[in-house]
Amino acid sequence: MNADRRMALGCSRRDFLRGSLLTAGALALHGYAAPPPPNPDAAKLVLAAIGCGGKGSGDITVLMDPGLSIGALCDVDAVALKKMAEQVRRENNPKVRLYRDFREMLDKEKDRIHAVTIATPDHMHAPAAALAMSLGKHVYCQKPLTHTLWEARRLRELAQQSGVVTQMGNQGSATSALRRAVEVLQAGILGPIREVQVWTNQPGWPQGIERPARVDRVPRTLDWDLWLGVAPQRPFADEVYHPFKWRGWHDFGTGALGDMACHICNLAFRALHLGYATEVEAQAEGGTQETYAKHAQVRFQFPARPNPGKPGARLPPLTLTWYEGGWSPSAELLHDVVDYAVPGADPSGKATGATLPGVGCYFIGAKGRFFSGGDLGLANLMRLNDEPKLRGITKHEAAVAVPETLPRVSNHYREWVDACVAHQPGATYSRFEIAAHLTESILLGCIAQRLPGRKIQWDGPNMRSPNTPEAAPLVKGSYRPGWAV
Repeated sequence: MNADRRMALGCSRRDFLRGSLLTAGALALHGYAAPPPPNPDAAKLVLAAIGCGGKGSGDITVLMDPGLSIGALCDVDAVALKKMAEQVRRENNPKVRLYRDFREMLDKEKDRIHAVTIATPDHMHAPAAALAMSLGKHVYCQKPLTHTLWEARRLRELAQQSGVVTQMGNQGSATSALRRAVEVLQAGILGPIREVQVWTNQPGWPQGIERPARVDRVPRTLDWDLWLGVAPQRPFADEVYHPFKWRGWHDFGTGALGDMACHICNLAFRALHLGYATEVEAQAEGGTQETYAKHAQVRFQFPARPNPGKPGARLPPLTLTWYEGGWSPSAELLHDVVDYAVPGADPSGKATGATLPGVGCYFIGAKGRFFSGGDLGLANLMRLNDEPKLRGITKHEAAVAVPETLPRVSNHYREWVDACVAHQPGATYSRFEIAAHLTESILLGCIAQRLPGRKIQWDGPNMRSPNTPEAAPLVKGSYRPGWAV
């Protein structure tokens, strides 16, 4: 596996595990196999895309491969819109229609399109998805599914009511690597799991900053009012919000936790049947009134819960701890992961010792340990307590013996397209029924980050805290006139 490939998986050389290179590399590559031939029935679907730059551009490009016709494009930035339109006209549909406001697009195209992709800043996911589903359109929405916890609950309800096919863009969900890890963890090899440690090397954008006092001229190619959308009015400032630096701002993004936990915590939520947390507490440094902190740690407490694999049995209470901004679990706790980390080099090129990978999810069971490396969890290793080292689950005898129970697919885009063609809302692995619950839990952690040092008791079904009234305004947020969810 070369350096370019490792970077494509979201890991630097230091971040990638020696064990994954030796034992899980083939599995990781399998999760990113070349797509199968286009589904001939996909040509029956006409797609409209909301958001054409950044991740949106990638989504549209990939979705042209299964044979979808791109009927309409929408972006508040004329530069991104023009660039994507040129590609679509050249490769897919010379008559694709262009819009700046997705409300206008959905109104005018509702009798022509069948499905919608959404790749906007976080604060505009829910308004676009809710409107599309209300019109009976299938929806593929980037992660995190929503900007607020209440919005996630609302989209889950709308998906159920509308009966459309949905998918959130946490790509690891469709890989054979993640699905195999789910099977192995649910087999009970590690015994009861009571602790999970999760960390990221993000944020890679500004946080812990104040709103600039200056007011800059809005570029002629950008509709700033539409970009703000549901968010409160504020002056434009060049190189502060658009096109990428919005993630750390409370009004627009969800910080490193909101951005990355939909990937890195995905395995834990699926494999351990995590329901609603009953308590959450954050420690943070370097935060401001308008942006998330530079460094943070969030502890989620989950109660005992039913084990669907064993009727009548229950899974034990569990603590999941999240770290970001340079904070991470201790090397003593995760010594076996450090043992398998690839040594790095300092800026001068001098070799340095192995340290914790920059991204990971570590499960502590009564009988053993399990490590999932990288943003998408493509490198999975385990050991039993009497074993000295982690080994890839494709080689570990206890893991190899676990039968396959989950379906395997080529990728999460194709999974969504095939489900849309067959009109099977339950066929997608990251459908809103599941993705919305994951998003709700993660955004509870975002609320805790904005109220650091508070032990927030949480009533998940009712979306309220009985002991922290300050959390209430952060559950839903507010919307400017003209916008709704």
